Amino acid sequence: MQGKVVFITGGAKRVGAAICRKLHAHGANLIVHYRSSLDEAQALQNELNQQRPDSVALIQADLLDTSLLPDLIEKSAQLFGQLDVLINNASSFFPTPLNECTQEAWDDLVGSNLKAPLFLTQAAAPYLKAQYGCVVNIIDIHAERPLKNYVIYNLAKGGLQSLTKSLALEMAPDVRVNGVSPGPILWPEDGEWSDEVARQRVINSTLLKRTGEPEDIAKTVLFLIADAPYITGQIIAVDGGRSVHL
Repeated sequence: MQGKVVFITGGAKRVGAAICRKLHAHGANLIVHYRSSLDEAQALQNELNQQRPDSVALIQADLLDTSLLPDLIEKSAQLFGQLDVLINNASSFFPTPLNECTQEAWDDLVGSNLKAPLFLTQAAAPYLKAQYGCVVNIIDIHAERPLKNYVIYNLAKGGLQSLTKSLALEMAPDVRVNGVSPGPILWPEDGEWSDEVARQRVINSTLLKRTGEPEDIAKTVLFLIADAPYITGQIIAVDGGRSVHL
């Protein structure tokens, strides 16, 4: 990872921040995208730049506006003079039962989870090819095994799973494209999963009978970038065996 330049969307907090810390600890320079989490982004930048000066830059954008994405990638590549890795991590997550699906919810969930990764990758492709780089998409085990009442989110992540394999085909042999599908790692912040009984039901459905840690995702992302030169078009479930047990 020494000297590699990584652009990560939604990298300011939660799993994204764990990925940033892991890659940075192994020598990567980071461009951390955020939409509204300015305080968290600045705190992360200060933390990591104290460890290695001028190794982390921030960039703000609303990824739902796809017209901004080519310029976003160009500016990011200019910050360190190259771009080696794109991590599509940013994601909206909220319930949409069938009778509550709206155009607004569609635009938000599909825009952040599927549309933005496609057009970010399109814009980044020339830079990644020049470095023989890679793309890592953060997907979800519910792309294959849908979560009840999350109709649009499920289909958006299902699309991202298919996109991952399609991009691996399109970008070979110069760029590898893989995905990581988390299971129960961190509970959502919106309170939708605050009920302890519901949480325990999810935990019980894992083979390991516990939740995972953001570090588990970060380690897998690091592996796909740094230690998997012959892996592309693959999606690794990091879910304690939940997708097997469902």
